Amino acid sequence: MNLTCAGTLTSIKKLNKLCMFCDLRESSCTGKGSCTSNCEITSICPHPDDVCVSIWRKKDDNITIETLCHNPANKLYGLTLEDSKNSKCEMRERKGMGSKFFICSCSEDECNDHMFFTHQSQVASVILVSLVPLLVLTVLVITSFYWYRVYNQRHVGAKRRKTPLDFSDARAIIMDDGGSDSSSTHANNLNHNTELLPIELDAQVGKGRFAEVYKAKLKQGAAGAVEPFETVAIKIFADEEYASWKNEKDIFSDADLRHENVLHFLTAEEHKVEKQYWLITAYHPRGNLQEYLTRHIISWNDLWVLGGSLARGVAHLHSDHTPCGRYKVPIVHRDIKSSNILVKGDLSCILCDFGLGLRLDNSLSVDELANSGQVGTARYMAPEVLESRINLDNIESFKQTDVYSMALVLWEITSRCSAIGEVKDYEPPFGKVREHPCVESMKDSVLRDRGRPEIPNSWINHPGIQLVCGTIDECWDHDPEARLTAQCVAERFNEMEHLDKLSGRSNSEEKIPEEVSMTETDEVEK
Repeated sequence: MNLTCAGTLTSIKKLNKLCMFCDLRESSCTGKGSCTSNCEITSICPHPDDVCVSIWRKKDDNITIETLCHNPANKLYGLTLEDSKNSKCEMRERKGMGSKFFICSCSEDECNDHMFFTHQSQVASVILVSLVPLLVLTVLVITSFYWYRVYNQRHVGAKRRKTPLDFSDARAIIMDDGGSDSSSTHANNLNHNTELLPIELDAQVGKGRFAEVYKAKLKQGAAGAVEPFETVAIKIFADEEYASWKNEKDIFSDADLRHENVLHFLTAEEHKVEKQYWLITAYHPRGNLQEYLTRHIISWNDLWVLGGSLARGVAHLHSDHTPCGRYKVPIVHRDIKSSNILVKGDLSCILCDFGLGLRLDNSLSVDELANSGQVGTARYMAPEVLESRINLDNIESFKQTDVYSMALVLWEITSRCSAIGEVKDYEPPFGKVREHPCVESMKDSVLRDRGRPEIPNSWINHPGIQLVCGTIDECWDHDPEARLTAQCVAERFNEMEHLDKLSGRSNSEEKIPEEVSMTETDEVEK
């Protein structure tokens, strides 16, 4: 691990843990008794609350071991670290992980190097025998306090609900990031116990097939606050869309998802009385990218900011490592389109709407990937998605479908840039097909005719636009394996910073006045 990673050097002063830190590697450890990791790297954990973790997996005849640092406040592979205060690495089996899976966490330096395997059945037997003498006494205690607890729930609980809640902690998390009215600097669940946050819905700002989005006011309980609320966005799912809500909540709850180009998530709530499920996120008043492009002509610098930030957001989703080198589960969005991208105050893009997102966990089987279905918006579907021919043996195939969709969005951005010459009214990709094309219509355009949105010769007179168009062309290639990766696209946009200097122009050129198109915003496709 590179010990110069951001945050590491300052962490040394806080006596952060020293843990073995190796990528997934093959091992001869049998999973019985005890064994060592054989990891040669000792890392200073980046966070003062991190503990040491070891993971042992066996699938068929393949055995692997992974060692790392992790904050026990966050889930790892969807699991809660329940033994993080142990001094030894006592491996315990977890079921439902797609393979034989043992994990441990411990709080001593390098404690994850030496692993001790515990057999669940033996431990359960010992615990059961130990508890039998206490069983009768436990029943008596429960019976004695039953009426007391009922009384407490009815009277004390009612009094507690009437007491104003102190949301000073929420106020500390919901901070201005310069591009939104509110955001989470931690991008994970806001812990407010079982109480619902005091939220007042304001106005509906969006509606899709699965949910409605509202601008809302999060009232603050802190006395003397300058403002009585913060503005947030509320995505409300009906009861029948629980699965979509849960999928998006689970993806947002991954601490490794946090990134400046991914929508900041505050918390999720279940409103059982109304039979609704809520996601509470940052609010961005500029709206989505499709709306913004409909109403504005952009400059070359705007294109560079919008396109580069979009590519960086997708690259972060697809990456299997955090910026500090720690393993993360790659995520594919599977519904990238301009209406699922928000525009911040600085004109950078942020990805939202992960209802169809998929975590590319190593434990996913080919059958599970196949059952994920033909999903997305037909207009933005890659050829292999339209044809239901994704290569399920290679999870990179799912990332390649995102890159195709991203190319169409980059074309939309470019089509509204003043640097191309004459700028026409906003039009979505394949604008000549009907307003909400079905899969069969897109098959005709994309598969049979091998069609793509037009890139006129007049666009490439500007050196920057020429490079963007070349990148778009490589990203929507019919052959998925010929497409660029999102990381490569992000790197190309980083290199474009120097193009204006090479062409004798300034990257700080004055933006043209914003022009409002008379074309109505397309209804959100979902």
